[in-house]
Amino acid sequence: MYRNLNPGAIGVRASLEEALRLAPLGGFEGVDLDVAAARQWGGPEEAAKRFADAGLRMGGFGAPLAWNADEAEYRAGLEALAPVAEYAAAAGCTRTSTWVPSWSDEMPFEQAFEWHVERFAPIARVLKDHGCRLGLEFLGPRTLVAGHAHEFISTLDGMTQLCRAVGDNVGHLLDAWHWYTSHGTLEDLRALSDADVVYVHISDAPEGVAVDEQIDNVRRLPGETGVIDLAGFLRELDAIGCTAPVTPEPFVPRLSEMPPEDAVRTVGAGLSRVWQAAGL
Repeated sequence: MYRNLNPGAIGVRASLEEALRLAPLGGFEGVDLDVAAARQWGGPEEAAKRFADAGLRMGGFGAPLAWNADEAEYRAGLEALAPVAEYAAAAGCTRTSTWVPSWSDEMPFEQAFEWHVERFAPIARVLKDHGCRLGLEFLGPRTLVAGHAHEFISTLDGMTQLCRAVGDNVGHLLDAWHWYTSHGTLEDLRALSDADVVYVHISDAPEGVAVDEQIDNVRRLPGETGVIDLAGFLRELDAIGCTAPVTPEPFVPRLSEMPPEDAVRTVGAGLSRVWQAAGL
């Protein structure tokens, strides 16, 4: 595993070039790849060189995964995916991911499961053609399901089943927040392998709020409250040989009000403390 920065995930607006400059300030070892921005530099070899010159690894890459759109947009996304995956893989970045709602207002569970397999399987095949992997994120909070007609996948085990049904290059975008709010356990993580984990998100939760009352976009910096056992979470992932990028996604509004350098340092310091507590 390695500490990875996605500026947008911490509320910072930064170009890819700026992200490469900012990341070391927070002790980050990797940065997500913006393929469209990297293409402005030239071919994938140039992107790889820029990252190497900055002493940074590539995390994940953004891809046109229009899996939840209408048929025309979905097909257009599939056509656009191949050149993006080809560029990213040639540059050395082979991980991309998306999230899956834990509800449906149209389809009961079994029908929704089949529909998701039908939508994700062609995407996974395109990615596999270029040596890339797809991460799928389940959403854990019970508050997200309220008011919807049907529940869908909201646990680690449920998402594991979907991943395996979609393809052998498909695994988890594993988010510590969603693991916690789904009542996940350390034992659950021990059932995974490195091949099961494509990408990792990490954040803490506010104190004094029951697990089933946690609100998805109300979070805390990694290690800020200790509500989530992030050290244990990371230790278990390390024990299974996880090689995924670990990216903070705290949704803390004050970060967007800081100078970018201060925001990156603040988040990086929190992640570093958790990293050390996990013995990494």
